[in-house]
Amino acid sequence: MELIGDDMIFEEILSRLPAKAVCRFKCVSKQWCYELSTPKFVFIHTRRVGNSIQKKLLSLKESSIVVDDIVSGNLEVDTSKTVNFPYDVHPSFLSIICSFNGLILVCIKRNPNELVLWNPTPRRFKLLSDNYFIRYFGRHYDTGGMYLDEDNDLKVLHINCYWDVVTARVCSRRYDSWRKLNFLNGTQFASNFYSWSSGIYSGKTIYFIVSSYWILPGERNIVAYDVIYESFSLLRFPERIEVNPCQVHFLTISNKLHVIVVHYAGELIAD
Repeated sequence: MELIGDDMIFEEILSRLPAKAVCRFKCVSKQWCYELSTPKFVFIHTRRVGNSIQKKLLSLKESSIVVDDIVSGNLEVDTSKTVNFPYDVHPSFLSIICSFNGLILVCIKRNPNELVLWNPTPRRFKLLSDNYFIRYFGRHYDTGGMYLDEDNDLKVLHINCYWDVVTARVCSRRYDSWRKLNFLNGTQFASNFYSWSSGIYSGKTIYFIVSSYWILPGERNIVAYDVIYESFSLLRFPERIEVNPCQVHFLTISNKLHVIVVHYAGELIAD
């Protein structure tokens, strides 16, 4: 029988285990602790977890953070667990900006605001803030997304709307640094009349819904961020979808992008 190499052990065997089991294997030796903590292993593991039929639902409750199991699309009501945030912050001061492969981008709403990249399963986190985040955080005006670039570097995209100016920046997890990006010229998406959705990743692109609720008959826009060229574009909203009054949300099903439209016309209807 041929000997099993280290690559086979870490990338093909241990990467298929639950996160808690992986954490226990870190105690085997210093080498195993190092190998199981590398960005390469973390990315392989999170990808395998993302393809699992068992998912996790994290909810910010009034005074706690709760994680539930979702198995084959069904919520397991008896599996609720309370988890602790890495910092001593009341849940009411937290806002989830986006998620990606088990990672959650959380904003701590205080002065100054702070961004935290958090993986609640192995309880690992990273503070991403710098002096830029002295700006006010708005639930409808701050958004973002995450993705892996062609070099497997985790990138965090953050968009802030402040004083009618959209500022887009991207953070490299590998180099722990931020860069400013060019945004679309001639748009009014930074004004108080517009609200941004969370970003959703699909096909090397992060998509956002930018809505105007206050100017009749209502307006919906799709802003797309190309992760390869790090550029933004504006897409036409499907004309066959009634614009107002409705809420529009993106989601991926079988790696394909879908639009969910929720509107009220005597009863709540989702298409």
